[in-house]
Amino acid sequence: MGLLVVGFVILFILTTLPSLWTKYILNKHRTPHPDIPGSGLQFAEHLVKKYDLKGVRVEETAEGDHYDPIEKVVRISSENAHSNSLTAITTVAHEIGHALQDKTDYPQLKQRTILVERAAVMQKFAGIALMATPILIPLSHTPIVGLMTFGAGFIAMGVPVIIHLSTLSVEFDASFNRALPLLQEGEYLSKKDRKQAKTILFACAMTYVAASLSSLFNLWKWLKALKR
Repeated sequence: MGLLVVGFVILFILTTLPSLWTKYILNKHRTPHPDIPGSGLQFAEHLVKKYDLKGVRVEETAEGDHYDPIEKVVRISSENAHSNSLTAITTVAHEIGHALQDKTDYPQLKQRTILVERAAVMQKFAGIALMATPILIPLSHTPIVGLMTFGAGFIAMGVPVIIHLSTLSVEFDASFNRALPLLQEGEYLSKKDRKQAKTILFACAMTYVAASLSSLFNLWKWLKALKR
C-alpha cells in the first residue's frame, strides 16, 4: 500500500510539473511590450499575408490558441489577440508554424489530423458505452459488460495519451523549424527578446507534453479504480 502511495505521488509530480512550468513561462511574458507595435491578432493577419497562406483565416477564440487544419483557421485566444506581449507574439508565430506545416503538406500534421478525427468518433461511442454500463449491469451479469466498460474507458482516456505522445514532433517542428526562423528572419524581435522567445516556443510545444502526461495520470487513476 505504501509503494502505491509513493508511486501515486511521484506520478502526480511528474504529470503536474510540466503543466505548471508551461503556465509560469507563458504568464511571465504576458506584460505589454513597449517595442512591439501590433497585437497578436494583427501579427497573425500580417503573417498569413506575408507567407501567402491562401484559404487560411484568423479569428479570436475562447477555446485557446490553436490551428485548425480542417477549417483552415488560426484561432487566437482573447488574451493574446489583443495583446502585444512577448507571449502573444511568440504564440501566434507557433500557430502560424502549424499553418505553414499544412501549406507544405507536413506528413506528421496530416497524421495527427486523421488521428484526432477518428478519436473524436471513437470517444463519442465510448461515452455512450460508459453511460449505458450502469443500466446494463443489473440486466446482465456476464463478463461482456466488464470488458465493454474497460474498452470504453480506455478509449475515452487512453486515446488522447496516444495522440499527444505520437505527435509531439509536430509541436516541436512548429516551434523551432517554423516559428523561430520566422521570428529571426523577419526581425520582429530584438536579439534579447528572441532568446526569451525560444523559451516561450519550448513552452508552447510542452503544452502537448503536459496534456499527454495529464491524460496518462487520469488513465492510471481509472485503471487503479477498476482493479478494486
